[in-house]
Amino acid sequence: MTNLPIILPRAEHHISRKQFDEMTLKVLYRLRGQNFKAYLVGGCVRDLLLNRIPKDFDVATDATPSQVKKLFRNCFLVGRRFRLAHIRFGSEVVEVATFRRHAHADDLPEDPADHHHFRENVFGTPEEDASRRDFTINALFYDIDSFAIIDYVGGLRDLAERRIRMIGDPLIRYQEDPVRMLRALEFAARLDFTLDSATYDGILQCAPLVATAAPARVREELQNLFRYGIAGAVLRSASETQLLAPLLGGYQADETTLRLLDASDQRTAQGEPAASEGFALALLFASAFVQKSSKYQTLSEALPLSSTLLAGHCEHFHIASGIRHQARELLLALFRYLRGPGQRGEKRFLVHAAAQPGFELFRLYLTASGEGDELLNRWQQHLERHRQPDAKLADGAEPPKGPRKRKRRRGGKKRLAAPATE
Repeated sequence: MTNLPIILPRAEHHISRKQFDEMTLKVLYRLRGQNFKAYLVGGCVRDLLLNRIPKDFDVATDATPSQVKKLFRNCFLVGRRFRLAHIRFGSEVVEVATFRRHAHADDLPEDPADHHHFRENVFGTPEEDASRRDFTINALFYDIDSFAIIDYVGGLRDLAERRIRMIGDPLIRYQEDPVRMLRALEFAARLDFTLDSATYDGILQCAPLVATAAPARVREELQNLFRYGIAGAVLRSASETQLLAPLLGGYQADETTLRLLDASDQRTAQGEPAASEGFALALLFASAFVQKSSKYQTLSEALPLSSTLLAGHCEHFHIASGIRHQARELLLALFRYLRGPGQRGEKRFLVHAAAQPGFELFRLYLTASGEGDELLNRWQQHLERHRQPDAKLADGAEPPKGPRKRKRRRGGKKRLAAPATE
């Protein structure tokens, strides 16, 4: 793209220092006071230009991590692969990164084992730093001196045209980091943007590579989808680009699963808490579990299936046993609810920890599968007859509460108090 960089003066944009976090301003001014460059960078600049509230404020500078540490007593250097400075103000942390550039072949150390670490810590200029970032809309700088927006990669135009565009050749950038494919879909869903053709076509060609990405990173990105309420939209796009199966460790999510995620996202958009990781796991496998367990009549028959169905996914993503157990209990609760009220062991089940979130999973599943409200109404009427007088009826916002257990009366003689001692 020609005519870069673009310098957008203060008179031509609406970003004001009044929108910045006070601690971030302190960091920017301290760096400038010592004659270092200091810019706001990344998502905070993008969000402010879009009139969105930034999640956090990131600072980029030409000061090295060790130089930043000398300027701030409350600074801690973090990251082995990518050294960053975290400056703490109570519970608040301002992240400061040094401008970096791509390493050249003659820069690399002799030991190949050190190459990856070295590539991430070659310092450079603001322009070189911008070219290393993932998408153009995430590579905009705000200069605290001139109050101008600096654009080295065409991010301002892409923001105006609501477009997600990879910096550089998408095929190369996806090979460097396959998680970028998922992040491209995530930003498109969060911002209601579209992918440019090269960024989209690159996903079609490189989709299988996401199976080689670090499971911990993919798992974190997947949970972000539920946190932002965009799991349905992103995984639907992942299905269209052949990214879904390798993304989920080989698991094929069907249309009911995608509609179930849409229903969960709608719930999040209405202000309900985002799905926990255990609940999200149950959402992903609910449809497959219902289909495979339909031949069973009893809970004991369905119990092994709830474990084996989750096993491969949980092992691939190193999901803790507690989260796995929560998802399994939710699937079994769904099994109970789908078989209607009046089942054996119902009273004991309704005071179980999985009963309330299980009812919400049941309600979402009925919405996604289109099975109608008849079974839901039966459950609500049944629970209404057995509920406590002051309890709220389960309407989706709050799942049902079961009957209260009677306290056992303790038998035996009362113990005498021990004699006081001096």
